[in-house]
Order: sequence, then structure tokens, then C-alpha cells
Amino acid sequence: MMNLRRDVFQAIADPTRRAILLLVASQSLTAGAIASNFDTARPTVSKHLQILTECELLEQEQNGREITYHINAKKMKEVADFIEPFRNMWDDRFNKLESIMQNYKPKK
Repeated sequence: MMNLRRDVFQAIADPTRRAILLLVASQSLTAGAIASNFDTARPTVSKHLQILTECELLEQEQNGREITYHINAKKMKEVADFIEPFRNMWDDRFNKLESIMQNYKPKK
């Protein structure tokens, strides 16, 4: 599952790539439309798109001469499923800490 050329978690470690994923989460966009949201050079955005496509977080779709990018929901779900147990564990810990802090009254 995770033996891809590019690691999904390395891909989403980059803030620009996370921003790209957020952009295309709700709609398919062309590389140009995506690039217009960033102050970086177009080739830099293309490289980010290539990385996200290689690790299957984004999918390309040919529409005539244009290529649009959209999120691969199945792959995103795999990532979310991997993170979920950690989230639950930390939620538990924070809830316990919160209840300890609420019961703790500092001495005057």
C-alpha cells in the first residue's frame, strides 16, 4: 500500500502541497488556475502537482487540451484512516489532562 516511489506523508509535509490539496478538495482545477493562487513560479507549482500525482493524492483528467486536477478521495481516506488512531489517542490524553486541570485548584 505505502511502497510508492513517493511517500504520501512526505508529500503532505510541504505547506504548498497541503494548500494545493485544499484548493482542489472542492473542485477540479487546471495547473494554471492552481498556480494563480501562489506567488511561486509556474514550474514550481508543476513540480508540486507532479509529486502529488505520483503519490496518488491527486488525479489528472484530460479535458480536450486541458488537464484538470482533482483529489483522489480513496487515497485521502487511506491517509485519514492511518492518522485516525493517533487522533483518538491524543483526544483521550487531552481530555484526561483537561479534567485534571479542572480539578486542580492552585493554593493561594
